[in-house]
Amino acid sequence: MNDQSAQPPVDPTHSASGVPQCYRHPGRETYIRCQRCDRPICPDCMRDAAVGFQCPDCVSEGAKETRQGLTPFGGKRSANPQATSIGLIAINVAIWVAVVATGGAGSWLADQLMLSPLGSCLANDPGTWFPNATTAELCSQVPGASWHPGLADGAFWQVLTHGFVHVGIWHIALNAMGLWILGPPVERVLGRARFLAVYLLSTLGAGATVFAFADVHSSTLGASGGVFGLMGALLLISWRVGGDVRGLLMLLALNAFITVTIPGISWQGHLGGFVAGAVATAVLVLAPKGPHRARWQWAGLALIGLVIAAAFVARGLALA
Repeated sequence: MNDQSAQPPVDPTHSASGVPQCYRHPGRETYIRCQRCDRPICPDCMRDAAVGFQCPDCVSEGAKETRQGLTPFGGKRSANPQATSIGLIAINVAIWVAVVATGGAGSWLADQLMLSPLGSCLANDPGTWFPNATTAELCSQVPGASWHPGLADGAFWQVLTHGFVHVGIWHIALNAMGLWILGPPVERVLGRARFLAVYLLSTLGAGATVFAFADVHSSTLGASGGVFGLMGALLLISWRVGGDVRGLLMLLALNAFITVTIPGISWQGHLGGFVAGAVATAVLVLAPKGPHRARWQWAGLALIGLVIAAAFVARGLALA
């Protein structure tokens, strides 16, 4: 038997000199890649896309998905991508009206809905609290005071409701504007169900970070955790399709500067919301294509939800 020296395998996407070559026309060297599948394509195979160029196969696949009413990442295309953001804004406005009607800054409703790691014994006169009355039983012995439960005391609804309650008009106005600007483009690309999943996971992630790192006697409220999550989502989407992310990075840097320089703003909520939104979107846009893509996506989102829940539980046990 003749012994022949092993030859390296031939790479059909690269020429002998190592330069990429068109996957449809071997021998044609090119440095252009499809924005969707990242395979090298020659000028004859370049098809204009919303961002950059795509190969003929990806254009055909995209057209098929469009006919099926699917977004580029497998979600069902929204007939009106603004509708969900309008609904979320409406919920926030309705709760804000209820808070104003029940006392504004001293509203009992706001105290119930905002996220407080530990409960507080508050006097009926807003701004006064009794730090030594650390339980509902002790608070009941203080004249003119009432107990306001915290998350660690059993107010479990606060993990989500904190992201829908506002007191000041400028606070809700800024968050509503953020939702209006960032929400529709994210829903347009992901679809309504996945958009809502990203937004709610961002809100939960913001709450978990507040619960873990904020002062145990502080109270946090507002939709900004979800809004920062949408910033993270849009950043990941833009990166995935090869878009220009410089404008988003500048917006993020500006908001980060405001967060750390203006007193009273929860950096914990903003950070947690951004990270949760970015990670959830990464699961959606990086999931492998094919008939099982939706399963991978929802399994990944469920795993993120479990991690956030575990963070809540761990911190709660530490405060117990």
